[in-house]
Amino acid sequence: MTLPFRRPIPLLDNDVLRTFVAIAETGNFSTAAEAVFRTPSAVSMQIKKLEEQLGVTLFLRDARSVSLTQHGELLLSYARNIIALSNEAVSRFIMPELSGVVRLGAPEDIGERLLPGILRHFAETFPGIMVDVTIDMSIGLKKRLEEQRLDLALINCATRPFPTEGEVVFRERLVWAGARGGTAHRRDPVPISIWEDGCIWRSEAISQLESMKRAYRVAFLSGHTMAQRAAVISDLAIAPLPRSYVGEDMMILGVQEGLPELGSFDIRLLTTPRMSAPMEAVAENIRFAFAEKAKAAAA
Repeated sequence: MTLPFRRPIPLLDNDVLRTFVAIAETGNFSTAAEAVFRTPSAVSMQIKKLEEQLGVTLFLRDARSVSLTQHGELLLSYARNIIALSNEAVSRFIMPELSGVVRLGAPEDIGERLLPGILRHFAETFPGIMVDVTIDMSIGLKKRLEEQRLDLALINCATRPFPTEGEVVFRERLVWAGARGGTAHRRDPVPISIWEDGCIWRSEAISQLESMKRAYRVAFLSGHTMAQRAAVISDLAIAPLPRSYVGEDMMILGVQEGLPELGSFDIRLLTTPRMSAPMEAVAENIRFAFAEKAKAAAA
């Protein structure tokens, strides 16, 4: 009897599965793209190829979010197991002796937007290293590091005057963000959402507003970027935010709206003078993650 010809079963790509899991967990292609350090278009292409490979639809899409289909729910369980087994196997060969606790500090905006993805990937690669995170303002993080209460710290730094501490892992443009279709930027004085002294975004925003003699008032005072985002989306105020934090429900404001251009800021990595192997592993993972984010931003 002649058996019918069958094509070889295609192999699933772990990187594509990681993207698939990120979308399933965030419910948003753009947010998932940031988590896996790719552009939204690259993420969409990965999922399109995966769906073609499996011959099924994995996500139901609407204007603002995505949800898993029945096939997607089934694949999610397999994807998590495949990724976990792959990481476990690789970690048994690559520095299996690494273990311990590393104390890492970061500002609230980095802790909210970037650290979860970075640390999740790190935990999958180095399951023996535990990372304890402290969220604080940059000035507070520097003090904690000096007092040896932290091993590593990510801080936001103004690019002028030129700072010399730490190493630059990422540079991002600061922009004025307002509600899409909003009118807050037309009010006089213009209502702004910022935090207290010590915040470099505040310093840059107020300095530039005063330089152009644009009247302003602090309408929303919060140290949390989620609260500032809520103020912007509600059209209660405009706010100085990183370019990558401006979502679809916001718009970038500038000279045409009577607002001054804002500069850039650095994300810098500070380290303790005596670095252990686990600390070096965390630091290198952070450098790699931000390098991938820079590549995605430039694409």
